[in-house]
Amino acid sequence: MPVLGVIPARLGSTRLPRKPLLPLAGEPLIVVVTRRIADLGLCDRLVVATDAREVAAVVGDAGFEAVMTSPDHASGTERVAEVVAKAGFSNFNFIVNVQGDEPFVAAAAVRGALACLEGGEPLGTAAGSLEPALVNDPSRVKVVVDTRGRAVYFSRAPIPFDRDGKGDVVYHQHVGVYAYTREGLETWVRLPPVPEEQWERLEQLRPLLHGIPIGVTLFDGPAAPGIDTPADLAWAEAEITRTLREVSP
Repeated sequence: MPVLGVIPARLGSTRLPRKPLLPLAGEPLIVVVTRRIADLGLCDRLVVATDAREVAAVVGDAGFEAVMTSPDHASGTERVAEVVAKAGFSNFNFIVNVQGDEPFVAAAAVRGALACLEGGEPLGTAAGSLEPALVNDPSRVKVVVDTRGRAVYFSRAPIPFDRDGKGDVVYHQHVGVYAYTREGLETWVRLPPVPEEQWERLEQLRPLLHGIPIGVTLFDGPAAPGIDTPADLAWAEAEITRTLREVSP
């Protein structure tokens, strides 16, 4: 089944203005992320979906494909859905959405999200391990997964709750990757919002609370953080510099 990869990249981030264009390791962040996903070799076609011609220009200059989308979308999934509805994308029934601020996204997360679709789920995502010391960080979204490998709930709060304080709770951190069948994506964007997605600011709660199953692949190792603040960007720069030093002869 051919796979379409879409990387949503909105220029008007409130927490980190002009985020897709901010430099990381000498290149715009969106180029770093796009190259990362391209190098995984999991997508038959890969595009950046953006509302800004500046973003489209730097993506094109780097040799990648950009698609212009509306500035009015409330979520990355809505932006992806606009791309999929355009002429030229009708042959893709598997779509994977990797957020444009995930330069260290694990290959296991992307493969795992797609594996959920191959297993028959309409929607898929992935989660890595999370140290208990980090569970109170609201930027680290937690997910509870049932015995069938499906999401029960996503939250910025520490779930499950360690009622007895034994310290043996296992936490899973959600990764900013979504895979959809075409039908699953089209159903998602037709659904009305639910209060929980607005309270938590988590778009995936909409299909989940409307009863649409979301498969979750759990992988070993921590989930790499995305870029949401200047501190995140500084950390990412240091991490890339450290990695380059380790591989240098």
